[in-house]
Amino acid sequence: MDLLARLSAELGEAVTVDPARLDAVRTDKSGFLAAGTPLALVEAESIEHVQTTLRLANDARVGVVPRGTGTGLAAGAVGDTGVVVLSVAKMNRILEIDPANELAVVEPGVINADLDAALAPFGLWYAPDPASKAISSIGGNIATNAGGLLCAKYGVTREAVLALKVVLADGRLIETGHRTVKGVTGYDLTALFVGSEGTLGVVVEATVRVLPRPAGDVVTIGAFFPRVRQAAAAATAVVGARLRPAVMELVDAQALDAVREYLGDAVIRDAMGPAAGDGFLLVQFDQSPAADTVLRAVELIEQAGGQARVSTDAATGEQLLGIRRAFHPALAARGEVLIEDVSVPRSRLADAFDAIAEISREYGVRIPTVAHAGDGNLHPNFVIEGGVLTPKVRAAADAMFRAALELGGTLTGEHGVGILKRHHLIDELGPDSYALQRQVKAVFDPRGILNPGKVFETIE
Repeated sequence: MDLLARLSAELGEAVTVDPARLDAVRTDKSGFLAAGTPLALVEAESIEHVQTTLRLANDARVGVVPRGTGTGLAAGAVGDTGVVVLSVAKMNRILEIDPANELAVVEPGVINADLDAALAPFGLWYAPDPASKAISSIGGNIATNAGGLLCAKYGVTREAVLALKVVLADGRLIETGHRTVKGVTGYDLTALFVGSEGTLGVVVEATVRVLPRPAGDVVTIGAFFPRVRQAAAAATAVVGARLRPAVMELVDAQALDAVREYLGDAVIRDAMGPAAGDGFLLVQFDQSPAADTVLRAVELIEQAGGQARVSTDAATGEQLLGIRRAFHPALAARGEVLIEDVSVPRSRLADAFDAIAEISREYGVRIPTVAHAGDGNLHPNFVIEGGVLTPKVRAAADAMFRAALELGGTLTGEHGVGILKRHHLIDELGPDSYALQRQVKAVFDPRGILNPGKVFETIE
C-alpha cells in the first residue's frame, strides 16, 4: 500500500488531495510559489494525527512540511513536489491558563492575538508581538523565533517558551523544558527547537511564559528628521542612554511616501502637525515613565536633528503608532513586494540604512524600509514591478544580505531562513558551524524527511 493510501486509511477525512487546497499550500506571505504540487495535505486535529503522519512518512521516506497559518515570509512552510504538507492550524485550543505561575499551555494553531485576548481577564499578556499577530499562530512564531515591536524590551519568542511537546520524525512524542522558573537539567532542547523552522520536529503543544499587563500611562514621541540617517542616529542614542522604550520604530523616506499616499497628508498632519521629513522615528514608553526619561529622549532626538511631538494621551499615541502600522497595507495597496528581514548591531543602524539606499541606487530597485530600531532589526521591502520577482530584485536582496553580514549583523532577525536565504547560510555560520548544524539535523531526522530543502540546501 502506498503512502497516500495508508494516510487515508488511518486518518480519513483529515487527508485531502483537492487540487485547490494543495495549490494554496505551495506558497506563503513571501509570494514564493513552489514549482511542484504536494502529494497530500493532512489537517491534523490531534497529537495522534501528527504522530501517524510522521510515522508513515518516515517509513516511506517521504518529506513532510509542517505548516501553521501560512503567514511566513521566507518560504519556510511551502509544499513542493511529492511531499506531505502537515497543517496544525486546526490544533488551536488554549489548554490552560495558570495565573499563579504566570504561564499558559496552548496548541500550535492558537493565534497569537487570541491568546493575548484570553489572558486579558486575568490581567496578563503574551509579550511576543509580531506584526502578523492577528493572523499568525504560536506554533509558527515558535518555528521562526518571532519578534515584533516590543521585543527590544520584553524579548522574542524564545524568552517566552518554557516547555514543548514535539513529535519527532519517526512519530515519537517527547517533552522538553519545565513549568518552573528555573530548570537546567540536561541540554536545553526547548531553545533548540525554537527557531528550527520545522526541521527537527513538529511542535504540538507549548507552555509559554506570560506577564502582568503593563500598568500606568503610556508616553509616545513621534519625530520627523531631514534624513533617515539622523533618525537612526537618534535611535542609537536613545538605546545608548539606557532609556529602554517599549517601542522604537523607524520609517525611511520611500516608506513615508507610501504611507502618505495611503493615509493622506491630513492624517499625518493631525498626528504630527506641520512637521515633515525623510525619516520618522516613533518612541513609546510604557508603565508611566519618569518625566526625566521622556525629556532626555526628546533632547537626544532634537540633538540629532528631529522635530518631536510628545503625546501623553492614548488617542494621539495611537495616531502616531498608526503612521508605522500603515506601512505594510500602504505597500500592499501599491502592488507586490518582497518583504525582507536583516538585523545589525544597534550602533550600525544608520550605516545599514546607507547601505540599503546605495543598493537601491545601484540596482534600480525601490526598497522602502522600516526598522525595529530598538533592536537593530530592519525590514527592507523590495518593490516587485509588474508582479514578477526578477533576477534584478533577487540580486539586490543578495547584496543587502551581504551588507548586513559586513556590518556585523545577521541574515534574519525574525522571519527565518526557509528557502529564500538558505544559499547565504554558510556565509554567516562558516563551514564548521554549518557542518555541525547539519549533523544536529541528522540526529533528529536521520532520513531527512522534515521540511526538506528548507534552511539547508540538501541533507545528506
